[in-house]
Amino acid sequence: MAKQRSGNGVLGFIAWFTGIVVSLAVAFGLINGTLGLPGWLGGTSTAGMWLVWAVGWIVLITTLVGAVLAILRR
Repeated sequence: MAKQRSGNGVLGFIAWFTGIVVSLAVAFGLINGTLGLPGWLGGTSTAGMWLVWAVGWIVLITTLVGAVLAILRR
């Protein structure tokens, strides 16, 4: 008998969906300035704010691309 992959079915979908929601929440938090770097890591500087904003957009885009690819793969 073939071994069934773990993560299939409803539980796998819930885990995948939770990951997408958390990733989008973090991305929007970084983009909107709710989340950021502490001051001692340069978070209060202009370059630090731009870095956090750019990372937020990277997380957002890669999350959306990954979600679309996962849907198309099924």
